[in-house]
Amino acid sequence: MTQPKPPRYQPYDQPAGGWGAAAATAKVLLEQSVIVKGSKALAVMNKPGGFKCPSCAYPDQACGKKFDFCENGAKALAHEATTFRVTREFFAQHSVSALMEQSDYWLEMQGRLTEPMRYDAATDHYVPCSWDDAFALIGRHLQALDSPHQAEFYTSGRTPNEAAFLYSIFVREFGTNNFPDCSNMCHEPTSRGLPPAIGVGKGTVVLEDFEHAEAIFVIGQNTGTNAPRMMSNLVEARKRGIPIVAVNPMPERALIRFTEPQDIVQMATFGSTAISSEFVHIKIGGDLALIKGMMKVMFEREAAGETVLDHDFIREHTVGIDAIREDVLAQDWSEIVAVSGLEEAQIRRCAEIYIRSNATIICYGMGLTQHQSGSRLLQQVAGLLLLKGNYGKPGAGISPIRGHSNVQGDRTVGIDERPSAAYLDRVREVFGFEPPRDWGHHTVESVEAMLAGTAKVFIGMGGNFVRAVPDTERAYEAMRKLELTVGIATKLNRGHLVHGKDALILPVVARSERLRTAKGEQFVTIEDSMSNVSASRGVLEPASPHLLPEVEIVCRMAMATLPDSKVDWAAYIDDYDAIRDKIAAVYPEIYADFNRKMENPEGFHLDVAPRRRVWKTPNGKANFLPLPGLHVNAPVDDPGMLRLATVRSHDQFNTTIYSYNDRYRGVYNDRMVLFMNAEDRAARGLPPEARVALETISTDGRSRRVDGLTVLDYPMPRGAVAGYYPELNPLLPLDYYDRISGTPAAKSIPVRVVAL
Repeated sequence: MTQPKPPRYQPYDQPAGGWGAAAATAKVLLEQSVIVKGSKALAVMNKPGGFKCPSCAYPDQACGKKFDFCENGAKALAHEATTFRVTREFFAQHSVSALMEQSDYWLEMQGRLTEPMRYDAATDHYVPCSWDDAFALIGRHLQALDSPHQAEFYTSGRTPNEAAFLYSIFVREFGTNNFPDCSNMCHEPTSRGLPPAIGVGKGTVVLEDFEHAEAIFVIGQNTGTNAPRMMSNLVEARKRGIPIVAVNPMPERALIRFTEPQDIVQMATFGSTAISSEFVHIKIGGDLALIKGMMKVMFEREAAGETVLDHDFIREHTVGIDAIREDVLAQDWSEIVAVSGLEEAQIRRCAEIYIRSNATIICYGMGLTQHQSGSRLLQQVAGLLLLKGNYGKPGAGISPIRGHSNVQGDRTVGIDERPSAAYLDRVREVFGFEPPRDWGHHTVESVEAMLAGTAKVFIGMGGNFVRAVPDTERAYEAMRKLELTVGIATKLNRGHLVHGKDALILPVVARSERLRTAKGEQFVTIEDSMSNVSASRGVLEPASPHLLPEVEIVCRMAMATLPDSKVDWAAYIDDYDAIRDKIAAVYPEIYADFNRKMENPEGFHLDVAPRRRVWKTPNGKANFLPLPGLHVNAPVDDPGMLRLATVRSHDQFNTTIYSYNDRYRGVYNDRMVLFMNAEDRAARGLPPEARVALETISTDGRSRRVDGLTVLDYPMPRGAVAGYYPELNPLLPLDYYDRISGTPAAKSIPVRVVAL
């Protein structure tokens, strides 16, 4: 196995962005040998007529900037446009067992897949396979199942709307709603928690709202790494004097100071902008206590005779405030302080910022969603905004900062294990078959089905499923029980090496590459995290002539599996306008005149009813929904317990590792580290940079342990530690998740430290 350079730990005291980001961008283009090609592609990425960044889902900036990309977007593009190739000769040289010994980073660095491959058990190698033979093998396996529910159909957020829509139709005509997808592991609490509160499982903010906000709260989200283009909006807000409250257990460099790489003056003068006006150093899982503390201030001041709530809005648009008031006022300040880890004075300052603002945006990330009560926690965030009418007016609303590009779009066009009856009725009317009505599997349930032997086939439309899911050892066991695994991908990853008895790797045309069919060049569409749908047109030549677009792969899987299908799959292979017409037919309320709307180079916003102060809930109102108490995770009776949050490094996107560095946190050439409060370390008798193991504290009788971690002193709250995903996924039990959404509670794993 290849090894990185010797580890080095050196605190980073420069602003985020700036020359460091510029240097990192140049370095990755050079490493992937795409200086010229990559630079040309970056110039059109996120621009009208170009392609959408294959990284995060943040909207395009309509501000006239010459460049609308960030360091991590450049990394994603460089790794996609790389000149390195994984060929049949590569697979002939390396057995699967040998490849399993390599690191995730090494696998990523081998380059683009070039032709379909099939696993040969006799030699333990992948061998070339024709596309026709690959689709025939998929069809045979699916047709041989005793029930359609024995297959799991995974979707990654990189899948465009057209392919995701057809995938959903294919799978439902096949007969199941088993759609585990990447949203299950991150923002599913948004999709499941917000609809009962405000009637939609999406954010209510558009990009222009940042120009009108009077206060911005960023909770549980590392903006500078996971949505760096958002930093431009935060910089502009701070220049206008808008307070920005950052709430996080880890002080993140970009939310402290940031230099815009596109700002010539700042770059030339080595200047920067202070971002957070208030940094709230909260305990892991303490967000509910903060929110209730802020609400308590508001209700106490109302009881004292002040008017701080928007009573007209509450009276006209909401139901349930009395229950919220009773719950909040019953909370004791000493308990709020203890659970949040904050001083009462700071909670009151946050409340004052919120009260004074006439238009507030609350942004959040997985620091809120990945808890055992993540869905209900988001309902409290929604409720806090309701108290001052922060919906349906400029500069206000709730803003989930989604991760993968088009993860939200996939859900909109049908990737949903719990489809509504109305949607299924439309599918029946438009396509002429009766879709299944029973709920399917989310991600955790799909792994449980594999372990139980009731799932036989897994098809992954992108992603690296086995490294993304919890309980790594059990996930490996689950995948190896399958009869067939199919990985539809651009790059080699661990998911192709932990496979079923039969296995296929199907290489796909990338987001940045041209899509040519018999009817000419095609484009796909992407929905960003603020519900704007726009076109993505690749500009590079495909990495190999043997790649197929995702749309064609879906259609040909359907044709091989459903010979008597009621759907004219062949018609969609060449004509993506025809697919969009069907999307419009199934979703007339939001996608009517889809193709005509795509004539606008900027795309169009889908209707999000709360922006109009319309609430598509059963009672037609926005609902305050109490969550009793102050805890979002089950208590653990262990005096040595620490709460572990798994996080990304700055040189990482989802499970893709770009390097062993995390410069903003001062880590170089290492990923096996544990960020820990120095007092917690000393209390356990550990010296600086001690080598330790982590063990999960759980009650299911299974031992979960990761060895070989280096403890790094870091300004974490007492009782909190953090380390990198996916290396620490083995510590996350499969059944430790939010029961409403199915999302694993990866931001609050109870662990103990063991000295080595």
